[in-house]
Amino acid sequence: MIDKTLEQDEIRAAVRERYGRLAAREAPGCCSPEDSCAPPRARMEGKLVQMAGYSDEELAVLPGGALAASFGCGNPLAFSDVHEGQTVLDIGSGAGIDCFIAARRVGRSGHVIGIDMTREMLERAGENARAGGYDNVEFRMGEAEDIPAADGSVDWVISNCVINLSPDKPRVFAEIARVLKPGGRFSISDIVASESLPEDIRSSLSAWTGCVAGAISEAEYLEGLRRAGLRDVEVAERVVYDEPTIRSFVDSCSLPLDDAGVRKIVAEIGGKVWSARIQGRR
Repeated sequence: MIDKTLEQDEIRAAVRERYGRLAAREAPGCCSPEDSCAPPRARMEGKLVQMAGYSDEELAVLPGGALAASFGCGNPLAFSDVHEGQTVLDIGSGAGIDCFIAARRVGRSGHVIGIDMTREMLERAGENARAGGYDNVEFRMGEAEDIPAADGSVDWVISNCVINLSPDKPRVFAEIARVLKPGGRFSISDIVASESLPEDIRSSLSAWTGCVAGAISEAEYLEGLRRAGLRDVEVAERVVYDEPTIRSFVDSCSLPLDDAGVRKIVAEIGGKVWSARIQGRR
């Protein structure tokens, strides 16, 4: 559920504007390395590293432009069985880091499609693809709630800290089910919570664009995927955010609260928000 004072179009516009600026490195984003919401051990030379689940080997071969503009909260391809010849679709592909990792797995006979709603990010991703020589990757303009791909056309759907930004998650889940082939699989890294977040956060646009306000409960997330017709839905791993990390999240959202108000929210949700890698199949 979204706060009644915020319209879905208003949230989408705010997300698009912020991540457009992020493409030019003008603003911190969802778990970006220099954003305070990223745990300190996740920051290293401006890149998300092991804390997000990426190996040194995966990072070493990627274009620097993709690494510098990575805003994920996990590695949706970690331990996944993506293999040669398959088609992978990445919802909210950003600068392309997960697309490029997938491209190496599917090989020349496979295909990777990155979907993003922000033109500036698509342009940056295209530049990164050319720099890395990824001719089996394409990027398309589109929203998670209306994926520009045919029914039953992909083997895998992946996404990294993006679906929490959507104000209409049931529609996103339905779109995942629609584009997957029968038996196709998904792997999603996203921020979830144990319960509904405080009103001060849910009603803040900056908290939405900062990947906080849109976090729903893990149980609601899993049930939403199942209602969309997806099966074998499970959480493969979790990274729970402690109170110092939550404080960083809240501080980055610029809420209209004094320090006492911020401390109250942090105490309420510390240890109750985490990054989860969720997987399943159609």
